[in-house]
Amino acid sequence: MLLLVGLGNPGPGYARNRHNIGFTAVDAIARRYSLAPYRRRFHGLIAEGAVAGRKVLALKPTTYVNDSGLAVAAAARFRKIPPSGIIVVHDDLDLAPGKVRVKRGGGHGGHNGLKSIDAHLGRDYRRLRLGIGHPGDREQAAGYVLHDFAKADKEWLGKLLSAVAESFPLLVRGDDAAFMSKVALAMNPPAPRAAAEEEGR
Repeated sequence: MLLLVGLGNPGPGYARNRHNIGFTAVDAIARRYSLAPYRRRFHGLIAEGAVAGRKVLALKPTTYVNDSGLAVAAAARFRKIPPSGIIVVHDDLDLAPGKVRVKRGGGHGGHNGLKSIDAHLGRDYRRLRLGIGHPGDREQAAGYVLHDFAKADKEWLGKLLSAVAESFPLLVRGDDAAFMSKVALAMNPPAPRAAAEEEGR
């Protein structure tokens, strides 16, 4: 079984925050693959189903971001899922808006949700980093992530969530490089050749 974790804060007041892009991405995946409706368990909301022939447990911790490790550890231990079978989806200030990176292990980069998970389970899990951009000043970072996405973000955000959901089976199969390539192509498709150029061939 694969444990897919989205990081975010519970409640309608946080729903559109940049910090909640992990929740939003997991919701998009759950809809795309018709996972069972969310129910409360493991200090969070869980939805189960199958993607690419593998059982998937989607988890949105309701502990607030800073204590995400409580929920992730509870689900992982009860279902006997090792860290290598966990993917954590989270916002990343150091990536440009719409950029994605997948990595296993490494530091938490100041993300309190990752800090909490590291403390409970160690670092040997995969992280799906979703770029939200940076306010330009470290002192403004906390306020930036806890504010809603701007109207101007709507187009790229919708494309990103769709691309992540569409490409998710590649992550399930462990092909992280192909996943990143497919999402990048969806976000920046090649410019179509001019009709005249095509006709001249």
